[in-house]
Amino acid sequence: MTKKIPLHWKIIIGLILGIIYSLISSNFGWNSFTINWIDPFGTIFIRLLKFIAIPLVLFSIISGVASLPDPSKLGRMGAKTLGAYLITTVFAVSVGLLLVNVFKPGEYVAEEQRIKNRIKYEVWVKQTTGVELLDGVNYSADPQYAGYLDDAATELDREAGNQTVESRMEAAQDLKSTTPLQFIVDFVPDNIFAALSDGGKMLQVIFFGIFFGIVMILLPRETTQPVLAVINGANEVFLKMVELIMNAAPFFVFALMAGVIAKMANTPGEVLEIFKGLLSYSVTVLLGLLIMIFVVYPAILLFMVRKIGYLEFFKRFSPAQFLAFSTSSSAATLPVTMECVRDNLGVSKNVTNFVLPIGATVNMDGTSLYQAVAVVFLAQMHLVDLTFDQQLTIVLTATLASIGSAAVPSAGLVMLIVVLQSVGLNPAWIAIIFPVDRILDMFRTVVNVTGDATVSTLIAQTEGELSYDPELKI
Repeated sequence: MTKKIPLHWKIIIGLILGIIYSLISSNFGWNSFTINWIDPFGTIFIRLLKFIAIPLVLFSIISGVASLPDPSKLGRMGAKTLGAYLITTVFAVSVGLLLVNVFKPGEYVAEEQRIKNRIKYEVWVKQTTGVELLDGVNYSADPQYAGYLDDAATELDREAGNQTVESRMEAAQDLKSTTPLQFIVDFVPDNIFAALSDGGKMLQVIFFGIFFGIVMILLPRETTQPVLAVINGANEVFLKMVELIMNAAPFFVFALMAGVIAKMANTPGEVLEIFKGLLSYSVTVLLGLLIMIFVVYPAILLFMVRKIGYLEFFKRFSPAQFLAFSTSSSAATLPVTMECVRDNLGVSKNVTNFVLPIGATVNMDGTSLYQAVAVVFLAQMHLVDLTFDQQLTIVLTATLASIGSAAVPSAGLVMLIVVLQSVGLNPAWIAIIFPVDRILDMFRTVVNVTGDATVSTLIAQTEGELSYDPELKI
C-alpha cells in the first residue's frame, strides 16, 4: 500500500514547482500565458479562503465565548491574549532595530548616491511645511554639491506623480486625520451586515461575535442552546469547506507562485536585478523574520509551554505557514491556521476560536519588524542619522500601527508611511522598496501566523486547555 504524502509536503512541492515553472516561463516569454491562464487560479484560491474567513471568525468567536463557563474567564483570557500579542510585537520591532543598526544595510549604497539622496531629502524638507532636518547637517549649503540641487528638485517633481505612492499616502492621511478614540469607535459596527461584507472590518466582526457570545452566557442555557447548536453546526460546515479546499491547495499554491513571479519581471535576470539593488535591505529584513520564526517563537514554546518539540511544532503547523507564504494574507490563511492549531497542536476549541481571529487582526509581528528595518534603512541611505529617541518613536508608532494593519497583502506599506511621517521623513521613500515588498510580504505573513499559533498555544497552556498528543501522526 502506498504511503500517503502529508499535506505540508504536497504544498512544498507545489510551491517549488510554481517557482521553477515561473522561471522557465519567464525565460521563454510565456509570462502573458501565465498571468492570463494560471494566475487566476491563485486569485480564486485566496477568494475561497477569504469568503470562508469572515463567517468562520464570527461563528468561531460566538461559539468560543458562549461555551465559556462564565464571563470572567473571557476577561482574563482577553487580557492575556492582548498582552502576549503586544509583547511579541514590541520584541519584533526591537529585533528589527537591533539588526538594522548592527548591519547598517543603507551604508552599502554607493557614497555618491547617498549624497544625492541626502540633497534630495534636504530639498524636500525646505519644500514641506512642518518638518525640519533631523540631524542639523546641511549638505546643500556646501558649494561642491551645488550641481545636485536642480537634479534633486526634478526628481522630487517626478516622484510626486507616482500614483501608487499617492494612493497609499492618501490612505495614510485618512488614518492620521482620525481622533485619538477613533480606533475604539471603529471597533463598534453601525451595521453588522456591512461589516460582514467588508473584509477590512474584521475588528467589528470580532466585537459583534464577543458581544453576542457574552449575551448568550448571561441568558439561561435552555434559551440559548438551540442558537448555539446552529452556530456550532455552521462552524463545522465552514471548517469542512476549508478541508475540501485544502485538498487542492498544492495546485493553487503552484498557480499563486507562478503568478507572483511572472508579475514581477519579464525574465529571470530582471527578477535577480530587482533583488541585487536592495540586497542588503532584503537580507536584513529576512534575517529578522527568520529569527522570529526559528528562534523567538520556538523559545517561547520551549520555555513556557514545554510540551511541544522544536521540529514537531513546525511539522504540525507547516501547512498554515506555507499557505501564509503563498497568499501573503493572514486573513486568507486564518481558516487553515485554526485547523492546524486545534487539530495538530491540541489547543482547545474555545481558545482557538477566541485567540486566533483576534491575532489575525491585531498581531502583525512581521509587519512591525519590517517597518522598523525599512525606516532606518531608508534614513541610512539618505545619510540621516536617527537618534535613540527617534528610534524609540519608531518602536511605539510601529507597534500601534500594526494593530490597525489590515490582514491583506502589502497593507503594511500604508502603515510604513505613518511611521516615516512620525519621525519627519519623506513618505514617498516607500517607492524605493516597492520592488521587493511582495516577496518580503510573503515572509512577513509567515511570521504573523506563526506568532498567532504560538500565542494561542501559550494561552491554552495557562488556561489548562492544551491537549497536545505527541503520538499524533501528521
